[in-house]
Amino acid sequence: MADESNELRVRLVTPERTLFDHPAAAVELPSKSGYMEVLYGHAPLLAELGAGDVKLHGGPDGDQIYNVSWGFVEVLPDRVTILASDALKPEEIDTNRAKEQLDRGHKMWDEAGDSEEKYDDALRVIAEAEAKLATAAEKH
Repeated sequence: MADESNELRVRLVTPERTLFDHPAAAVELPSKSGYMEVLYGHAPLLAELGAGDVKLHGGPDGDQIYNVSWGFVEVLPDRVTILASDALKPEEIDTNRAKEQLDRGHKMWDEAGDSEEKYDDALRVIAEAEAKLATAAEKH
């Protein structure tokens, strides 16, 4: 049965809670290979989620932003399901804690030595902290 509204059903879920489960006109989200925008009718897709902002456009509460970190996104023509290991509303971000996380990531980078795995871990920590700080800065 066709959806006459041409709206996506967007659901943002973490292991602890469901942050969003509403219709939206469009959603922007960070995949590991870069940001993507999904509109109604998008081709099916499964992608690994990166660290950054999920931006929901045209939902019942207007445009909304959530900071997410890692996970997966499933895109179907009429719905998007975002499974994130962590997701925060901008006002929930503790900037002092994010700065500490960034410092910890830089220290991990400095101590990685010859280990590619340790560099990857450090980059994940740094990317997550930088994304949180960017989201918090947008709201102020």
